[in-house]
Amino acid sequence: MIKTRTLDCGIRIATEKMPHVQSVIIGVWVHAGAIYERAANAGISHYIEHMMFKGTDKRDAKQIADDIDKIGGLSNAFTGKESTCYYIKTLSSNFEKSVDILSDMLLCSKFDKVEMDKERDVICEEIKMIEDVPEDDAHETIGAQLFHGSALANSIVGTPTTLKAIRRSTILTYLADSYTRENIVISVAGNFDEDSLDGILTKYFAGLPSNAPERGEVTAEGLPRFRSKVKDIEQSHICLATKGLALFAKDYYSLMLLNNIVGGSMNSRLFQSIREQKGLAYSVYSSSSSYRDDGYFNIYAAVGHDNVKKAVEAIMQELKTLRDGGVTEDELSTAKEQMKGSYIFSLESVNGRMFSLGRSHLLTGKVFLPEQVLAFIDEVSLEDIHRAAEIITRPETYSGVVIGRERHDIRKMVNA
Repeated sequence: MIKTRTLDCGIRIATEKMPHVQSVIIGVWVHAGAIYERAANAGISHYIEHMMFKGTDKRDAKQIADDIDKIGGLSNAFTGKESTCYYIKTLSSNFEKSVDILSDMLLCSKFDKVEMDKERDVICEEIKMIEDVPEDDAHETIGAQLFHGSALANSIVGTPTTLKAIRRSTILTYLADSYTRENIVISVAGNFDEDSLDGILTKYFAGLPSNAPERGEVTAEGLPRFRSKVKDIEQSHICLATKGLALFAKDYYSLMLLNNIVGGSMNSRLFQSIREQKGLAYSVYSSSSSYRDDGYFNIYAAVGHDNVKKAVEAIMQELKTLRDGGVTEDELSTAKEQMKGSYIFSLESVNGRMFSLGRSHLLTGKVFLPEQVLAFIDEVSLEDIHRAAEIITRPETYSGVVIGRERHDIRKMVNA
């Protein structure tokens, strides 16, 4: 059963007891990410995430890893545009030990200068790795183009220049502002003792400072922008994106279902047209990404260098066909079953439950029961799909990026 509440110390928690499993996962979600950073400290949220594993007052980096291994645990973290999450999964019998380790990392990390210098170099290598993977680079670049002028365009990893400017004092100030009781949600899923949970979480996390940072609405105008990057690679990589919808907006589920129909599966229109019928691409898909206040719809394809124009034309033709002809009842029914299946599959692990609870509660203050989500999906009508299609079928709203061996006038292709 899913439960949400606020502890006496002011920390919000979201929990789901799963008595049929023998594991438990705790995630600490911080409402801190790239869109809340200033240009001068771009990448600081991600930098802090790395540094949380590099030593505390009572554990060095090796001891943190050793202590997690000793309880049979798995630990990781990730940073996004809007949030940072730290988690440990372990056996139910070792739950309090995992809370001890995680709280120590979040409340007592030392941010040693030597370790900071080493980790800065590590992140610079990560930046190079992203640039060396054309698909990742294309997705990073289309976000910067579509959301240009908005904090949504901020890079999660930052740049070597901004990372070099981040000092220990900068990090401590950022932590005092953002890593606070009011700005955190703790999500727990799995087999745990409900009677002792509140006491354990209060014991280890009550030391978080109290501060309620302002988190105003973050949106982007999303005016079309285009970029062509030249790299010596074997394929050309295309991204075409337009504004989408925020988390749980009126047509959120309609757009998610439409995304499945357009490019979310092997049976999708883009896959069948671009790959199966025309043979233009091995990889082609679409995605709908939503933030708390905004979102975007993105189409990606990797094609031969000589097929860039043909691929863009074929993609835009599929959008025109969608605009003119809509979708069928059969397509909508299939998409619903696929989406419900993917959702249920994701909830069959404690990890999936924790991620769903934590992100939703942190960003929207809402947590929906699985049966509610399934009902939302089933309730989507063809009329709803038509309304969602109006969002993504206007070529004049699209931004475009192509990365390949030569420059392309992607603007001209999109608006042909």
